[in-house]
Amino acid sequence: MADNPFTTGIAQWTHAVTLPWRLFGRPSSAALLEGFRQRNILLDALFYDVKVVRHEEAVDLAPWVAGEGAILVVPPSGGAKLTVCADLDAFFAAGGAEFDTIAVAGVGSSALGTAAFARNVADALGRPVAAVVSGYGLADLVTEASGGIAWAAGLDGLYKLWERLDHNLDWIRTMEANARGEKPVHAHRDGEVLLALLRDPRITVANLVGHSKGNLVIADALHALQREDRARSDALCERLRIVSFSARVKMPRACTHVTEVIGRWDMVVDFAARREAPPAIVPDAWHHTNTDLFGAIAVTKILKDLWGEPKPPTAPASPSAP
Repeated sequence: MADNPFTTGIAQWTHAVTLPWRLFGRPSSAALLEGFRQRNILLDALFYDVKVVRHEEAVDLAPWVAGEGAILVVPPSGGAKLTVCADLDAFFAAGGAEFDTIAVAGVGSSALGTAAFARNVADALGRPVAAVVSGYGLADLVTEASGGIAWAAGLDGLYKLWERLDHNLDWIRTMEANARGEKPVHAHRDGEVLLALLRDPRITVANLVGHSKGNLVIADALHALQREDRARSDALCERLRIVSFSARVKMPRACTHVTEVIGRWDMVVDFAARREAPPAIVPDAWHHTNTDLFGAIAVTKILKDLWGEPKPPTAPASPSAP
């Protein structure tokens, strides 16, 4: 297992040296948000259980490989190395059709925080899970300038305004690229990638697990699916189990299997849109999931309590003696 300073240092270094590549793709918004990105690499070590990410895995989580909208295939601790998939084709080539659980971390986290959160979920299930790397658009200025935790839930209208602006800037960039005869460069977005997974017939999603702002990404994707295909949305919501850590976000009404888990000391969730059902309160806990720190929400333990202990793989039956 990686110690926190080493893993965080690797992430910081890879993030810094790749700044020119990231500025090339979206120079205006990337430069504007760079300071927040650098800060959130450090926040990942506070909010997430980064010790469960191995040294060699942290190196693979460089921003030019595992940027916003990338999909991580994260096995449980002690298993195979995690895999970074740049798009849906790479995800399904890596066996994506076999996964039924998707995790989305929050606080605009780097891929390091996403991998740590997803591994906590995988350890609870005893099998690999997929994770969508949340990232930065201009919309994230609302959350990041306010501290980068779950403020988007309480500032949802303002968040949507900035999100529309960000999409409009992509439209402008596309027109400029077409005028120059070039292929436009689009940054992947966490919500769009999650929506694509939910609508893709090759995968049957049974569990969605979010932390902090990741729950807003989940809610946005589910509402978008509802608007475009109500029948498919209702069928999905009937079987879907959603566990929402450290935020209370309004999901579609058809999603009846929603568990909200809130730390008793977590005041951030007071800004979120409330559901009718009361949340599950974790005593002596705050907003973070790093079990090395006091006041953590123990994601793996809580999910095991909700879903039951993972079952060990069944050994093949030995042939009968003649």
